[in-house]
Amino acid sequence: MTSGRTSKPGAVPKGRQNFTGLVNCLVTETSGETVTLGQLMDIMERRSFGAVILLLGLIAISPLTIVPGATWLVATVTLLVSVQMLFGAKHPVLPRKLLGLSMKRSQLVAVAAAARKTAHTADALTAPRLEWLTRPPFVFAVALICVAASLITYPLGLIPFGPVLPGVSIVLMGVGLTAKDGVFLLLSGLALGGAAMLLARWLL
Repeated sequence: MTSGRTSKPGAVPKGRQNFTGLVNCLVTETSGETVTLGQLMDIMERRSFGAVILLLGLIAISPLTIVPGATWLVATVTLLVSVQMLFGAKHPVLPRKLLGLSMKRSQLVAVAAAARKTAHTADALTAPRLEWLTRPPFVFAVALICVAASLITYPLGLIPFGPVLPGVSIVLMGVGLTAKDGVFLLLSGLALGGAAMLLARWLL
């Protein structure tokens, strides 16, 4: 017997609202006028390692990186996390000074609002596919892509909008790891390839 309700076109089943829920929890599970990176990392870490990568990727392509030096700072944090993932760590560990970095709550709310539509789209598009790419030994290759995306951000940070492509690569990787969707991991590799081509053209 059915309830007679019909889903709206494009609606995501409640059980698959993983990314929308992740974005919402950044706001609902924090309080105060400022929010530290440590608080955000703790929230995401309780979900999965991939969620931490996703958070860093979202920050990397957000307006927060307009602040001078922020692009390289986010790249450094992402590099530290991805190296730990490469060596099989269960949870990322960061220096206390990095975890103490903070942003205004209004900035966090703005980032969450901007990411919510993308999160809803991710919920609709992702599904467990090519899951073997998210497990050892293949996950180590995925971690190497994340390391490369972090490293390539340093020189691309000198080019206007240059860090966007490696940032997108990191976001796609976070989506793929969180949803166990190998298709997004492959897309992450393609985005990194585009970033490498951009760097090569700039150097030549």
